[in-house]
Amino acid sequence: MRNEQKSSAKRSASTHDRPAPLRIGILTGAGRRFENWELQLFDRILADPRFLLAGFLVHPDPFADQRSSIIAGWVSRLDRALFARQKPYRAARFARARKAIPVLALDRSPEPVAALGLDLVLRHVPAGLPEDIISGLPFGVWTLSHVEAQSPRANWTGIDDTLANAPESRLGLTVEQGKGRQPMRIAEAAFNMKFSAARNAAFIQEKSVLLAMRELGRLADTRQFGPALVRLPKASAPACPTIGETAAYAVKLAHGSLALAAKALRRRAHSETAVWTLYSGRGAIDDFDPRQAVEIPPSKTSIKADPFLFRHEGETYVFYENYGIGDSKAHIAVGRLTRDGLEPIGIALGGDNHLSFPFVFSHDGAIFMMPETHQRKRIEIWRAVSFPLVWEPYSSALEGCSAADSTLFRHKGTWWLFSNLSEHHAFEDHCSALYAFEVDGPKLSSITAHRRNPIVIGSATARNAGRVFARHRRLFRPSQNNAYGIYGYGLNIMEIEQLDRDAYRETCVRRIVPDFKPGLIGCHHFDASGTRYILDARLNA
Repeated sequence: MRNEQKSSAKRSASTHDRPAPLRIGILTGAGRRFENWELQLFDRILADPRFLLAGFLVHPDPFADQRSSIIAGWVSRLDRALFARQKPYRAARFARARKAIPVLALDRSPEPVAALGLDLVLRHVPAGLPEDIISGLPFGVWTLSHVEAQSPRANWTGIDDTLANAPESRLGLTVEQGKGRQPMRIAEAAFNMKFSAARNAAFIQEKSVLLAMRELGRLADTRQFGPALVRLPKASAPACPTIGETAAYAVKLAHGSLALAAKALRRRAHSETAVWTLYSGRGAIDDFDPRQAVEIPPSKTSIKADPFLFRHEGETYVFYENYGIGDSKAHIAVGRLTRDGLEPIGIALGGDNHLSFPFVFSHDGAIFMMPETHQRKRIEIWRAVSFPLVWEPYSSALEGCSAADSTLFRHKGTWWLFSNLSEHHAFEDHCSALYAFEVDGPKLSSITAHRRNPIVIGSATARNAGRVFARHRRLFRPSQNNAYGIYGYGLNIMEIEQLDRDAYRETCVRRIVPDFKPGLIGCHHFDASGTRYILDARLNA
């Protein structure tokens, strides 16, 4: 992470006596070239003093019984070349340390592996380890699910999801511990679908590094697996698609390619614009009924999204992302909520960069706004000079980070900053990971990263969809449900059940899908103030 998180990690390390580093082995195959996601993982392991990359175990037959047809290989390579190309990842730490890391060719004897003193092995190939070697590992063999779906010719991660029109593609992290015990799922996440299985696979591989590092960190700190541990039935690796399934996927890929090309042409002609509308009604986060809401419709010059309500001097104001048909960026506008709709007032914040998610709040008699400014690679907080139209810069944080849809709230006397950061090499994405930071309030002069960051992984629930609410001694976080290949398909109401420096737990208590009014294909933001609420919805334009 960036400087703020690095410094907080140092402060944390100085106040905790850490156990010996986890000794991690990597199971790979003879002649394999490491992929970008693997190199990212190695660099992160080497950068963290809680871990020691203690050795590579080289399997003589890394793909075991996994085979694929020539046609599957052709389609897989073409798909990857067209839609999953990425520049090589430069693993600086791994390049410096590589020669010093032992490399052990596997045979049937466990003694050479035992001599490495490994705590666990990360399996990066479909072939596994012998039972006697697994039994000698205190924390077993860990496998990311995308590792299983490959052969020397092809990778078929996500092809079955694409053919089935699945809403999401799932990633799992499992552990085998030998002695006849069933494998267990350590953690899982779900990600929005892409029309290309190769791009879907590459995206999931990159995000799997976050999942693996979080769970490795938990194990290093506690020497225990996480709370999501579930026993699984013994299962074989997923089989390669048949020739018929491969052909069906190739047809679907061709259709998706044409649709993508048409969309690109419409964007160049400035005729491809997502159109959102607002709905307002009476209710709160735990009881609102979107079917009873009244629409505040858009116009060609004022498409409204990400609405936030703020009550001031007897009036309810709406701050929102505002743009017109064909615009390439948005600004923050403000209006007054009336009984029948919205009375526009003017532009609250503008500039050369895209602005959205105008989270407005008050503290110590002042009014603040924290809009999304990810194009500036930092979080910014502005203070009202003359409410609601005149604002001045107040504070900033996470310089150099790509942060979106950030919120700030107080819980049990502690200020928390929740933000959707994109730690990425090839795939910038703000829907897949939620990070938490303990802060000193709107000044943001003291920031300490949560020990389990990212606290939520997966595009089904990670991205913030509004402010955090405290209601009837319960804490609620609206979040986006990105599914079916649609950004902002639906809303989740998540109840935060545990939030402290060392743990985070939330449960979805309600889902809102775009069926509450005709003509909708998405809904992705909620806010409320007093007895009024507001949400946005995407029109099927």
